[in-house]
Amino acid sequence: MDDFETLKLDRDARGVLTVTLNCPEKKNALSAQMISDLTQVASVVVPETENRAIILRGAGDVFCAGGDLGWMRLQIEADRDGRIAEARKLANMLRAMNEMPLPLIAAIHGGAFGGGIGMACICDVVIAESGTKFGLTETRLGLIPATISPYVITRMGEGKARRVFMSARIFSAQEAKELEIISDHVPSLEMDARIEAEIAPYLSAAPNAVAASKALARSLGSCIDDAVIEETIKRLADTWEGKEACEGIDAFLNKRKPRWA
Repeated sequence: MDDFETLKLDRDARGVLTVTLNCPEKKNALSAQMISDLTQVASVVVPETENRAIILRGAGDVFCAGGDLGWMRLQIEADRDGRIAEARKLANMLRAMNEMPLPLIAAIHGGAFGGGIGMACICDVVIAESGTKFGLTETRLGLIPATISPYVITRMGEGKARRVFMSARIFSAQEAKELEIISDHVPSLEMDARIEAEIAPYLSAAPNAVAASKALARSLGSCIDDAVIEETIKRLADTWEGKEACEGIDAFLNKRKPRWA
């Protein structure tokens, strides 16, 4: 299959589509281009091809380090309309990925931080390598986990989310399992076999019934509608306008501690 600028796509003879975040030099951070590419996959590639299941992976040492800091710095420098537009692109990508009718199974390794946890929480099954580290690290940068929040809270529940949602602390794969971010963790040598074990049952199930069952589960769960998504967009834009975000991102890019640390 043709590759996107930031993604690598492979489809096997069974109809299993592997989508690999393919910017290892940036730790697969969610840039404007990657957001666009993922939206295109979810809204065009998946509906127009005969797929049975999707595997989501990351190239290199880390699954996804969160939002690209260069992209976020541009939002601080933009006007209000520009910030809203970029926040909406991110929110729409997450929604499109979340609402794909196919089963979405993530294979996570190295680290999942910020938006990387958001990407995990839109998946139906998440298997991580046992050494993977996790963290909702936005507050360390003066930001908040805004557009990912509906999916994170839906996955974890408010009580569990409040253990890690605001502190930016790094935690283990075992704790990520306890928090229900991931389904399980396995040694790296067992990852491929475990992902295959998750995929195999879907290949014997009726595709339309699988899609209808996933839609039913979403409809009976937390409501993630236009109003909820618009509120998260507004809150992200508000945060980008704050002094803390400017200080936090500048401190990170210049390898210094922010004033509050």
